[in-house]
Amino acid sequence: MKIRKPLFCALTMCSLFLGSAQAQSSDNGDGTFTNPMLWSDVPDPDVIRVDDNFYLVSTTMHLMPGAPVMRSKDLVNWETASYLFDRLTDTPNYDMDGCTAYGRGQWATSLRYYNGRYYAYFSPNDKPFRGYVYTTTDPAKEKWELVSRLPHFHDASLLFDDDGRVYVYYGTGQLRELKPDLSDVQPGGVDMKIFERDSTETGLLEGSRAIKYNGKYYLLMISWPNGGKRRQVCYRADKITGPYEKKVILEADFGGFPYVGQGCIVDDAKGNWYGVIFQDRGGVGRVLTLMPCRWVDGWPMLGDENGQVPTVMEKPVQGSPAIPLVVSDDFGNKQMKINWQWNHNPVHKAWSLEERPGYLRLKTSRVVENLFWAPNTLTQRMEGPKCTASVAIDLSHMKEGDVAGFSAFNGNSGVLAVLKENGKKCLTMSEQVVSLDDKSKAVTALDTKEKARVELSQDIIYLRIDGDFRPGKDIATFYYSLNGKDWTKIGSDFKMIFDYRRFFMGTKYAIFNYATQETGGYVDVDYFDYKRIKNEELNLP
Repeated sequence: MKIRKPLFCALTMCSLFLGSAQAQSSDNGDGTFTNPMLWSDVPDPDVIRVDDNFYLVSTTMHLMPGAPVMRSKDLVNWETASYLFDRLTDTPNYDMDGCTAYGRGQWATSLRYYNGRYYAYFSPNDKPFRGYVYTTTDPAKEKWELVSRLPHFHDASLLFDDDGRVYVYYGTGQLRELKPDLSDVQPGGVDMKIFERDSTETGLLEGSRAIKYNGKYYLLMISWPNGGKRRQVCYRADKITGPYEKKVILEADFGGFPYVGQGCIVDDAKGNWYGVIFQDRGGVGRVLTLMPCRWVDGWPMLGDENGQVPTVMEKPVQGSPAIPLVVSDDFGNKQMKINWQWNHNPVHKAWSLEERPGYLRLKTSRVVENLFWAPNTLTQRMEGPKCTASVAIDLSHMKEGDVAGFSAFNGNSGVLAVLKENGKKCLTMSEQVVSLDDKSKAVTALDTKEKARVELSQDIIYLRIDGDFRPGKDIATFYYSLNGKDWTKIGSDFKMIFDYRRFFMGTKYAIFNYATQETGGYVDVDYFDYKRIKNEELNLP
């Protein structure tokens, strides 16, 4: 018999969770939206338009399946259409076999459309330092096909020129010509540095996004001079090989956080242009902002007339419904919802949606030391300004030494875990900080601070994590319930952080189950209930 599923209004603070259907999206329901357009970890965007559809590809690092390709009608509401790949197999790191791929894997993918086909290129910053080229005729209906393995091009951007030649911009002003079928580099083709840094470019200069517009070549890059502000710059030229001139096209703070920079520009079907640029926002990760792009003297100037990111602006295209990025799940389908991603390559024989219909069964498949080695940890993003999610878990079939639960998952994690020890089950709330080897990304140490412990006398447990990502917050709070209605806070508030040296991603909701003594146990997850809470629902500024 399936666990009775409580509604969100059964939560203690019922009023927090009442609101319009648009609450799951930045769409305000009145023809406008509020920035950030996606207040969640969606970094390194590349956006294209094909007819009346926009497509966006983003970075998800070590999560599988990887390289989500999202589709939108209005540049505001995005649904995940597909992933470039189900898993990566270049190294055992992706299977957490002695090493991990935390902070590596897929990132900074380039997405392009040419002659009826979509193309995507990315290169993991990891051995064997080889890029991937994928293609499809329809990201929403057909699987992506691996075309070739190109050399490693850092933060690359493909460009299909009018004469059929194909190029890749990468690094800091590097340009390389590819074969027309993208099977390899073009022997004897263009291979050069197209510009040198000027005196102001003393720090980070990368994140290439290239387009051709009105006969000119435009290269957008993120610039971060030493001791200066992060900004978006643009290089342009009449010929692809140069000479290139440069202009700062965006230098702005937004929403209580410093700088907005790194992204791309795209036009709508009416010839209007927009910038999709990410912003670092601490524990939630790198969020996406959407702003006007104004062509001034042949330069794509970003922001409003004052060069600022608008807090509220009209949707570029009207009429599309609000679409959530993060979704609830009752696990009633035979296939996993496309919004979920596994931490590293999953062990498919160790999870099921069919063995107990209406539940996600997570089985233990190997003995590991801690959560950061655990296979089949299932994740979805957290969102700002606030969010809340709860899970119901049947613990009946845990074995001695098993650990199952719910986490605000990152290099610094807040963890609700049920442990089976000496035949008894207890719920703990802990703060866990992982240390990784810089080279192999193997887990070298784990600092665990247990904040609370409660002995359990039943096999059904409800766990809840609330996230607050307003400026100055980045706080996760933890709750449990024995009936799904009455919630008790457990442990301490947890400070979420973003650390590029370890996970290089925003904090995720994570459902997990792992063995520390013997395999063969399992838990059944009844549901994941999620709610994004917008400022107006809390009467906040």
